[in-house]
Amino acid sequence: MPVGTLANVKTVTPDQLRATGAQLVLANTYHLHLQPGEAIVAQAGGLHRFMAWDQPILTDSGGFQVFSLSEMRTIAEEGVTFRSPRDGQMIHLTPERSIAIQNALGADVIMAFDECPPYPASYNDVMDATDRTYRWLKRCIAAHQRSDQALFGIVQGGVYPDLRRIAAEQLAQLDLPGYAIGGVSVGEPAELIAKIVQATTPLLPSDKPRYLMGVGTYREMVQAIAAGVDLFDCVIPTRLARHGNALVQGDRWNLRNTRFREDFTPLDASCPCYTCQNFTRAYLSHLLRSQELLAYTLLSIHNITELVQFTQMIRRAIFNGSFVAEFGRWLTNAPT
Repeated sequence: MPVGTLANVKTVTPDQLRATGAQLVLANTYHLHLQPGEAIVAQAGGLHRFMAWDQPILTDSGGFQVFSLSEMRTIAEEGVTFRSPRDGQMIHLTPERSIAIQNALGADVIMAFDECPPYPASYNDVMDATDRTYRWLKRCIAAHQRSDQALFGIVQGGVYPDLRRIAAEQLAQLDLPGYAIGGVSVGEPAELIAKIVQATTPLLPSDKPRYLMGVGTYREMVQAIAAGVDLFDCVIPTRLARHGNALVQGDRWNLRNTRFREDFTPLDASCPCYTCQNFTRAYLSHLLRSQELLAYTLLSIHNITELVQFTQMIRRAIFNGSFVAEFGRWLTNAPT
């Protein structure tokens, strides 16, 4: 799922995004609450009409900001108080408020409000956050007003397997439309992420979508898919593009490198994206060196297509029974 935090995937239009093969886009409750405000989005007819995206949308609950804005917030049982990075205004976000905002935004999938503990954190601190996340989830379920929105719960528990197991078992009993694994990729090493995902995913219902939040490298996705994960979101494709980097067969290329200045081949001759079908590495390098905004659009188009194509290949391999044969090299943490 490409990330469109503020109701847009950075530097690409909805038509360009649709051409990449992307099907579901993520937007952020907290940031949209700050600007333009959920009331304006609702007046526009909801997120789909507001951003001209006619395919599914998922909204994060704002819970990640409990982690990312740690120096600007206070956590209590009632909810979290933030100081807005925009104007310094104090904002009180509770499970009920998060759900009300998401009901107003109108996404197809909405997330429960959770507390995402940092890494490292003590066992007791993570246990408190995990317990609070469960209590908040029950409040979210009670507050949810729209039957056309699927509410997903989030498994927390840090790097502690017993806390992850307890959280997963509690959530599974609630029979939600889907389940997410949160609190990973917050600073812990890749080996720990893999262990958490491999231990947690099988505990969640296999007949419901299982979503790993904030993960999007080839190796992390393959390992998670092997464990049973279905959905991913990550800012990697557009963030890399804004820094002049292209994803090519899992590698990251800095197009400002001098070796690309006279390279008149496509980024990837096998890639069906608009960028690879029309432009050369030399042209992209030129745009970046000239600080032309088109560079970021073309690289974003390619990078998103690259990740979508990769996951589509995995899907075909699963149906063909060749997943391990084709993607086994990504199932270890050794260099490929």
